[in-house]
Amino acid sequence: MTLRALDTLCRADVIACEDTRVTAKLRSAFGLATPMTPYHEHNAERVRPQLIRRLQSGETVALVSDAGTPLVSDPGYRLVRAAIEGGIPVFAAPGASALLAALSVAGLPTDRFLFAGFLPAKAVARRRALAELAAVPATLVLYEAPHRLAAALADMAELLGARDAALCRELTKRHEEVRRGPLAALAAALAGEPAPKGEVVVVVGPPAADAGALSDHAVDALLHDALARLGTGAAAAEVAAKTGRPRRALYARALRLTGGDGDG
Repeated sequence: MTLRALDTLCRADVIACEDTRVTAKLRSAFGLATPMTPYHEHNAERVRPQLIRRLQSGETVALVSDAGTPLVSDPGYRLVRAAIEGGIPVFAAPGASALLAALSVAGLPTDRFLFAGFLPAKAVARRRALAELAAVPATLVLYEAPHRLAAALADMAELLGARDAALCRELTKRHEEVRRGPLAALAAALAGEPAPKGEVVVVVGPPAADAGALSDHAVDALLHDALARLGTGAAAAEVAAKTGRPRRALYARALRLTGGDGDG
């Protein structure tokens, strides 16, 4: 908690928070008397207009999240967008950020990174998303639910290839933990353990400079996705543009995936 954040909460007319029970602990710890109102994904559509009216009347609303910086994986951005569209000034009082904290402790390149948020929950969609991310020449930062972590790591190891990674759990909290190692080793370890507790950030190093080609698994995932939307030739062309692989070779590979039913 920064001094600026404390001053902001003290001067605000109301604190909009994900869970008043969680924020009440913060308020109590620092002796704050500012009233609270819940603002979360289940009531955002109803509460947001009320908060905008208060802002338009000249009041100050402080938006906080249960953990980490607001607007990352929470409904706060819609409130900020509504305020901006209404000509209401918006200011940030930076606090703890799991994204930046994970990058700081992972020991992986930070000169270029992509925050990809949460991967899709379903396995097929998750694999397609990873296949698309495999070509990104940057460190990848992802959020993942604890009960899906083992399966997601297994897919990462298969589709992203041999890369170093870091599992960062409960960052800036009491039970903070960071585990580092090759993706395959981390996937194997998590496969034999109970699902971890708390919030997890996965940081994956960029592809090696000489690893220009994606794995065949990743290419097949891209082809499957393209074939679901396009004919064989167009799908091959799309994946060729993404991967740099020859269109003719990809067309032949697509024919094998579809049982030889091509469109020329």
